[in-house]
Amino acid sequence: MREAFHGQLEQLGHELTGMCELAAESIHLATGALLEADLALAEQVLTDDVRLDEAGRRCEEHASTLLALQSPVATELRTILATIYCAVKLERMGDLAAHIAETTRRVHPERVLPPELEGDFRTMGELGEHMARRLSGFVSGESAEGGFAELRHSDDAVDALNASILGAVTGKDWPHDVRTAVNLALLARFYERFADQAVSVSRRLEFAVTGTLPE
Repeated sequence: MREAFHGQLEQLGHELTGMCELAAESIHLATGALLEADLALAEQVLTDDVRLDEAGRRCEEHASTLLALQSPVATELRTILATIYCAVKLERMGDLAAHIAETTRRVHPERVLPPELEGDFRTMGELGEHMARRLSGFVSGESAEGGFAELRHSDDAVDALNASILGAVTGKDWPHDVRTAVNLALLARFYERFADQAVSVSRRLEFAVTGTLPE
């Protein structure tokens, strides 16, 4: 009986890993769409967001069934509860990638980004993708030694880029129109929130392993 239960826990981990990979791919494609003004990529992100929502629903249902029908002990209970929490956060990460894609679609065929800020948004996209893929590794059993701290450092880097972009679009020397400034401020916020959600997932995964929520 316990072997079957542990097999279900392992399957739950596979489901969460898949969600992490979907989130990573979504932010990768959303950034590509943004940088290249690629409508097809933007549409793909929106399609993948539906897939991620469905994966989240299945993951939460599976975890809830295990809670209802089994008698998990402390470590197992933390794992199940962490999975439910993380699934919600990963769904939100997909939503944020979709918001980026929606901006690209709304402005198309024009480009959203002025050339001087393309590098900052490319870096935010790369950091977000890396964070999501690291989460996938943690869930699938890779050593997390130093990894959770690494994600927090990446989040700090995204925060710094967000602040830099906001400073640029609100500065008196801003050379573009108000609509562009508003779009860029919102886009930077979407990336910043994506990274924040990734850190929230990492904190809950750390809790599942250690039993203590990190500060």
